Amino acid sequence: MNNNKDTKEKICAFYASDYHFEMMSLPYIDEKMKNKDEVIILTENNLEETMKTFLSKVNFKEEKKEKILKLDWKNNDFEKFKTIKEKIKEEKDLIIFIKGKEDYIQKVNQDIEKWIVEENHIKLINCYPLEEVGENLERIMSQYKKVLRTTGEKEIEKI
Repeated sequence: MNNNKDTKEKICAFYASDYHFEMMSLPYIDEKMKNKDEVIILTENNLEETMKTFLSKVNFKEEKKEKILKLDWKNNDFEKFKTIKEKIKEEKDLIIFIKGKEDYIQKVNQDIEKWIVEENHIKLINCYPLEEVGENLERIMSQYKKVLRTTGEKEIEKI
């Protein structure tokens, strides 16, 4: 499934619910946005409403909340692939979250490999639902060198 090519760094993450995904990824997204990295969220389901609800409960300035919502939390992959292509032409560092079931993640990764062949400034963060992964957690983690946690990226052997 995950042919870890040298051109793209791939990281895995696991979440219990949409809110858990948002809570886990938000500190990392905020840090990357401060570094001027481009963040794109490819998601199997629409997260716009859950993200609005989540942001309404966190103590961020309105400006930061608006910036986070502008990331586009909807499930409109075609539009986001066009954005990815544009950012690559601009040679921007890209952080692409791919959130969904294993078959969705696999398909999106294959599409990215086809569309974006030799780019070395892309980090793919494949986010799996714990409920679906279940007993396959070790198999999935064995395909990656790092995992994203609330505290950031961690080498898998150090977990």
